[in-house]
Parts: sequence; structure tokens; C-alpha cells
Amino acid sequence: MPPRQPFFTNFPGDRLPRMRRLAAALIAVPGLMPAISHAQLSGAAAQPQPIDAPWGLRLDPQLQEHPLRPGSAPATFVTGDAADGTADQGIAIKGAAELRRNVAVVKADAFHYDQDTDMADAYGNVRVIENGVLFAGPEAHLKVEASQGYMPMPKYHFNSNGGSGSAERVDMLDSERSEFTSATYTACQCADPSWYIRGSRFDFDTGEEQGVAHNGVLFFQGVPIFASPWLSFPLNSDRHSGLLPPQFSMGSTNGFEVSIPYYFNIAPNRDLTLTPRIISKRGVQTQAMFRYLSPTYAGTLTAEFLPNDALKHENRYAVYWQHSQNLGHGFGAYVSYNRVSDNSYAQDLATATNQFLIGTQLLFQQEAGLTYSNGPWSVLARAQHWQTLQGSAPPYGREPELNVKYTQYDIGGFDFGAEADYTRFRITSSDATEGDRVVFNPYVSYGLIGPGYFVVPKVQWHFASYDLSNIASSAPAGQPKSFTESIPTFSFDTGLVFDRSMRLFGDDYIQTLEPRLYYVYTPYRDQSFAPLFDTAESDFGLAEIFTPNTFVGNDRIADANRLTAALTTRFINPATGDERARFVIAQQYYFTDQRVSLDTSTPTPPTGHSDLLAGASLKLGAGFSSETAFQYNADDDQLVRASVGFGFSPDDRKVVNVAYRYTRANKLLSNQPINQILVSAEWPLTHRLYAVGRFNYDLSGHRLVDGLVGFQYDADCWVLGIGAQRFANGFNSTGQYTSSTRVLAQLTLKGFSNVDNGLVGAFRAGVAGYQPPPPAPPPLARFTNYE
Repeated sequence: MPPRQPFFTNFPGDRLPRMRRLAAALIAVPGLMPAISHAQLSGAAAQPQPIDAPWGLRLDPQLQEHPLRPGSAPATFVTGDAADGTADQGIAIKGAAELRRNVAVVKADAFHYDQDTDMADAYGNVRVIENGVLFAGPEAHLKVEASQGYMPMPKYHFNSNGGSGSAERVDMLDSERSEFTSATYTACQCADPSWYIRGSRFDFDTGEEQGVAHNGVLFFQGVPIFASPWLSFPLNSDRHSGLLPPQFSMGSTNGFEVSIPYYFNIAPNRDLTLTPRIISKRGVQTQAMFRYLSPTYAGTLTAEFLPNDALKHENRYAVYWQHSQNLGHGFGAYVSYNRVSDNSYAQDLATATNQFLIGTQLLFQQEAGLTYSNGPWSVLARAQHWQTLQGSAPPYGREPELNVKYTQYDIGGFDFGAEADYTRFRITSSDATEGDRVVFNPYVSYGLIGPGYFVVPKVQWHFASYDLSNIASSAPAGQPKSFTESIPTFSFDTGLVFDRSMRLFGDDYIQTLEPRLYYVYTPYRDQSFAPLFDTAESDFGLAEIFTPNTFVGNDRIADANRLTAALTTRFINPATGDERARFVIAQQYYFTDQRVSLDTSTPTPPTGHSDLLAGASLKLGAGFSSETAFQYNADDDQLVRASVGFGFSPDDRKVVNVAYRYTRANKLLSNQPINQILVSAEWPLTHRLYAVGRFNYDLSGHRLVDGLVGFQYDADCWVLGIGAQRFANGFNSTGQYTSSTRVLAQLTLKGFSNVDNGLVGAFRAGVAGYQPPPPAPPPLARFTNYE
């Protein structure tokens, strides 16, 4: 193999023609030029396309970087207006001097290159480009092959994220690492950056895509807002260890709060966030959230601890663990464990994110289980317990439960299956019925389905056996400890679909007319001795009227001899299939009165028909939509329930929602009606300022149920959001709802951080159709400013 020895041709300056961009030297070893890799495209698109004569220029299908063959070295190209050099020693270039070696480029007014030392000394308007980083300054001194050197008074720019800055000096350690002295950094891509970091030293690693500022101070609009002796930040959108933006809030319960989270990027599939939370009225709470992910399992473990709460004078804690595991061959496992130290923890110390979104949680689930799913079989084995805080009725736990389901579809036109369930029900109340229950529910149906019609008869059976270990004092007289139930149910579901083409308001539509009849027969069986372990009354709506049982759960099967009749019409865009409007009306007719109820003291009143249900949905032009539903009692001439909603969204980040909800007073509502109006919106006030709000007002009680108002200012490089919310957070000693007010502010520096402290989540949950401010535009591609 010939030696790697560059060849120089001596061009005396007085013999050099005066022409711009003269090829002064080509340093290369024959046979060691870069290897050309195959094009990434295929077919004709991968071939250079001629644009001139057969020997003219050709268009390359795409810019590519071709890897070198093993053991080969890249060629070095040197160009300029004038050159003077000696073979095997060095060369001096003046006027638009340029040196290229592989993907590294050095440009200057003049430079000298010494072959023996591989040193390039560049002077005047120097630009060094390597590995997607641009350095610009008055001079540079570099070892070209080693990508080492230094530059005084540089300015720099990262193509990967648009980050830039300046320094007193930069030391280039290799092709990926550089060290800046007395420097600044910002990812704000504008002439006058709104935010920047100033530090005594910066360490950048483009291979790890990470930067570290020593003795760094974060400035926003020229004002220092944060300082740290060591500040780490990413150079791309990937996760990196380091401090996250601090979170500030103020509320009536805890006073001023500040959280300073630190993020540990342990591995690509594991991370940990530690958050000291300073609460002015209570002390310092420590929060830790560990997340993990693998091909067979995933989960999140969160722990919170507040030592010696200054208001309650006790240690307070919370643990939340969610885990799921794939055991293979259709088997799986999961854990959901949630526990808090005391009854008022949720209303006092819920994190800003959770409390801002959902108010107060009073039930905490503790459950673990095994699952199996394979073809028609589905199995669940679990143990479930509940921690119930004051203000909520404790539910029954399943300690344990085994549930097996088997389903088959379209076997010769038949659908059939069965559910078998064994559960031991336990509860934390002292005087309550407990015991075991075994349930077996088989069914079979046969469907006749064709164009424009369907007929589905179905037979199902409910078997239940109870073995009670404890009987409450409120149980019916003569309550047995062991008894069984056997209840059959027959249903018949049929419907027709008619359609026609029509023209309405100048547009073409397909209108459908869909009558449907649903008949259910279930004989009466006395179930007053069955306790209510997991059963409640089903809602009465358009989705529930086509089900055989008016209860949910296995402790009550309603006797029925009723017919449900419904009529639906839809208007469909024939070109897109989009449903533009739907109208439906439905009612149930009872041939016999229902006798089974949840509580024998409040039997179902006799009537020949149910309330009338009517609903409509519309999607009109200009972003207007509507959803409406009514429940009307014709016998009493009363409106039982009503829900009317309108939405208007003509453009991105423009949405207004108005809704009205009414429910007549009943026993479940403590004889208090629901009569509320809800207004929510996101709307631009100026080109950059957006208002966000939600107001839920009780017209009967003349009070604000919950409210949220906020603003977001979206600048080129940053977003400032402020929100205030009033929400229910529990009950007082007299059983009345109590409310708290919370104020939250969030500053997002685009290109530096994008962590939500709960404000954006509250806006998203409170306003249907809310859109957050867009992120910073993606940086330019590497070849956009190719030099």
C-alpha cells in the first residue's frame, strides 16, 4: 500500500493567474478517496438526472454523506484566490480561502496549513463548520484531522436545535466536544433573544446532545430569574438529566408553594424525578416519581412525604404504584396500589397538577390481579381493597374474585358464551352485610342481518348463589345466610334502515330513516334478600334503553315485559361519509309494571310507559356543532332532564362552548335539583395574547360550582401562562362543600424546557377543544445552510 503522504505542487505567486476561487491544492492519496455508497432511493429517482448535453451537469437526487471504507482517509481540498506553498511542507492561501476535509470546513480571508503538524491557522472572518456546528470569529488555530484547536471571541450556532451564543474563547476538543469560556447560550432564534444563559464556562457535547453551564444564570428579558453552579440542558428534544423549570403556585390552603424538580435520565427505559416542594404554611415535602418500561412490563411508582406538618403536627405521606406485566402465553399481571396517610391528605397536599385538574379524591384503590386472554377465553383473578376517606361511603372490596368469560361469535350464525364469577365481598363498615357470591350467566343469540334490516333473538340466564358470613342489622326480616337465584331473560332486537338521496340548502345528502324495536321479557323473582354488593340503578338514556336489565351488577335482575321503540334519522355527506346531523326519539312501553327495586321501601311506581327521550346532534359549517338531549315525563308534564350544548370553533385556538344541564330533584340528589350552565372558551385577544376560561354556575343555588380563568402570551421564544381556579376540595364539619382558590403561573422557554406544572393540563381538561401554544419551529436541516 502506498504511504499516506500528501502531494503539494509549488505555485509561485507571480506565475499564478488572477482568477477567483483557483484550485490551489488537492491533498489526497490515489486509491484512498471516499467510498461511494448506494443511493438511498431506488429506481429512476435514485439516478442523477441530466439537465444539459450528455456531458453536461446532472442533478443529484438527494444530498448524501458517504461513509469511508475501513482503513481509508478522507481527502483534503484547499481553494482560494492566491496560494503559495512547498510540497510536503505547507501552503498559504489568501483571498476567500477555504479548506475542506470530509464534512469539516474552514473558511477565512487567509490561512496557512502546515502538513507536518496538520495545523491550520486562519485569519479574518473565520468560519469553522463541523458536525452541524458553526464557529465564527476573527481567527482560529486548528489541528484539522483531530478536530482540535481554539478560537478567540467566537460566535457559534447549532444546526440541531438552532441554539447559538458567544464567548471569549472556545476550545474544540474533538469533532463533538467543545468548551467555551465566559459564554452565553440561547435557543431563541431571533436577533434579540428573549432568554439566554450566561456562565463562566460551557461544556457542549453534540454526540450526547447535552450542554452544561458552570456558574450559570438564566436571564429572561434581561432580568436574572434563576442561578445554579451547575446547569445541564439538552441540545435536542430528547430526555436529559438536569433541573426542570421550577413551579410556583399560591392557594388559600397552603399559601405560597414552589417546587424544584430534578430529572434523572437513568436509561432509555427508566427515569426518576425528585421534587422538593416548599409549602409556606406546612414545611418541605419531598416527591419522587420513578418510571420504568420494558418489552414485558411497565409501571410508575410515586412517593410523597412531608415530615411534621406545621398545621397538623404529624408526618404525612402518599404512595401510588401502577404496574403491568406480560407473563407470556396470554397471561398477564397488574398492580394498582394507592394509599395516603390521613383523611385530609388529598385536599391538603395533592400535587398542583392533580388538584388543579380534579379537585379532591376520596377513594384510593388497592388492587392486584392476574389475567389470561386466549381466543374465546378471558380470565381475571384479583384482590381488591379500598381506602375510603371521610366524606365518601366505602364500597365493597373483592377479597378475592375469580372471573371467567367465554364468548364465540358467528358459529353457524349463532353467538353464545357464558360468564362465571366467584367473589368474596368485604367492607370496612362495622355494621354491613358480607359474604361470598357465585354467579353463572350463559347466553345464546342468533342474528339475521341483511341489507337494510336485522333481527337478533337472544336468550340468557342468571344463576346466583349467596353464602353470607355477616348480616347487617338493616337487612330484611328473616334474612337467610345461604340462598340461590335463577332468572331467565328473553330479548328480541330488530330494525330497518331506509335511505334516500336528497338535496338540502344546496348540498347533497343521504338521509336515513331507521326504526328499531327492542322487546325484553324477564319473569319476576323476589330478590329482596340479595345484598347490594356491586349493583346500582342504571342510568336512563339512549344507550341504556336497549339493554335487558335496568340495573348494573349481578345482585338485581329487573323483571321486564316491555317494548322499546326508537326512530332515528341521519344526514350523511355522500362524498366523505361524514355524518352532519342525527335526530332520535325513543320511548319504552310496559306491558306489566316492574316490581324489582334496589330498596323495597321505595318500589317502582306503576306506569304504562317510560319518559320520552329525544336527542339531536348537528355539525354545521364554520366550525359550529351542537349536542342536545331531553327526558320528558308526559304524565306529569315535567322536564326530567335536559342537556343542551353548543360548540363554535372557526379556526385553530378559537373555541367557545356553551352548555346547560338540568336534572329534576330526586332522592339520589338529596332532593336538590341540578340546574347549571357551563361556559368555556379559548380565544385570541391579540395576535399573541389568548384568554382561556371555564365557568360552571349553579342557577338554583346561586353559586359558582367551579371556575377557571387564565391567559397565555405566546411570543416567538417563550410562552407565559397564568391561571386561577376555584374548586371544591371536601366537606366541612356540617357536611357542606368547601372550596379553595389556587393561582398558578407557568413560563415556558421554547427550545429550553417544555414541562407542564398543571396549568396546561387544567386548560385542556376544562375547555373542550383547547389547543396549547405551538412549540418552537423545528431547526433547519443540516444541508439548508450547507457550507
